[in-house]
Amino acid sequence: MKGVGGDPAFAQPSTAVGATIRSPTAGPGVATPGPAGARIAAAAHTRIAAAAHTRGLQAALDDARAAHTDKRLTLWFMDEARFGQKGRVCHRWFTRGERPPGLCDQRFSWTHLFAAVRPATGGSFALVLPEVSVKAMNEFLTRFAATLANDEHVVMVLDRAGWHTAKRLLIPSNVTLVWLPPYSPEINPVERVWLYLREKHWSHRLLDTGDAIVDALCRAWNALTAERLRSLTSYPYLHQVKI
Repeated sequence: MKGVGGDPAFAQPSTAVGATIRSPTAGPGVATPGPAGARIAAAAHTRIAAAAHTRGLQAALDDARAAHTDKRLTLWFMDEARFGQKGRVCHRWFTRGERPPGLCDQRFSWTHLFAAVRPATGGSFALVLPEVSVKAMNEFLTRFAATLANDEHVVMVLDRAGWHTAKRLLIPSNVTLVWLPPYSPEINPVERVWLYLREKHWSHRLLDTGDAIVDALCRAWNALTAERLRSLTSYPYLHQVKI
């Protein structure tokens, strides 16, 4: 995307991160089921999501495995965050007893980064999109699903934002969404990635245009390595989950 209001920009990880971005019309997993298939898929998805709500993440994974016995199951976490001109300050080394100078923009142009991370490997996928909406989420899911291998089925854990749970959301056949408990963003590992990006790449800087915001955000995401993402997102409770 060139400009905050244009088409999606690819915050494309390096080969080491293990994510490639393909056309949303090509590749496995871009589901276009008919009415009957859509009803069956929706019923299975609702059952798995309910299992997560009542019995926890392990139950949702077990149900997804039972529903997709011919697929290799992988666990991903997804979130989105707003980045823009209004920056932040951070800690920095300076002479003791003196207040360090620093840049801090107070303007209000924004864009949004949608990202999914696989904590087990540090694999990732991200898109810069101009808004948070059902349309933007559909775009993200379609492009994400197109990157998956033919034998892979993803359980994607995310919060309960309105555009994550909307009836108009189109969920690809090779992705199952599992929603976090209400009011619990702290158990989504992607939250730590946002903190890292803001601390390391979004402090003490001025970005004059929408293009500059998008370019800076793509560069910041692409600088992340699989090792860094795995370190940031390997929450202790995930070690108790069997995939």
